[in-house]
Amino acid sequence: MHDQNHVHDQNHVHDQDHDVHDQDHDLHDHRSQERDLVDISAVEVISRAAVMLMSAAAEQLGLGAEDADDPEHRDLDEARTLITALAGLLRASLPDLGPHAAAFRDGLQALQGAFREYSIVPDEPGAGPGESLGRRGG
Repeated sequence: MHDQNHVHDQNHVHDQDHDVHDQDHDLHDHRSQERDLVDISAVEVISRAAVMLMSAAAEQLGLGAEDADDPEHRDLDEARTLITALAGLLRASLPDLGPHAAAFRDGLQALQGAFREYSIVPDEPGAGPGESLGRRGG
């Protein structure tokens, strides 16, 4: 019985060592990510976020499907949220995006057009996802 308790204690210590190692590894990864983010320009961070929003919106619209007119998945509510977030991000950052601004603006407009096309009951003009955010002063 004493041997079983000793083995159990060794396993418990071994498990704790793994937990501490995992925590150290997670902390190292977090610090590494922080350092990586410090090395990335603000425009690059914004661009990466915009690309992620665009990609996610396209997937929610079913644009990545073999047959975009009849995709296996289409969630217009999710797409609306993503497109609106993209429009807000771009509205706030377009002046800083320089030569990339036009491509992001075109991508946003393409997603808005696809959303309108796939909507059963289209929004009123100017009331689609992010449309009120897409133009300054409008």
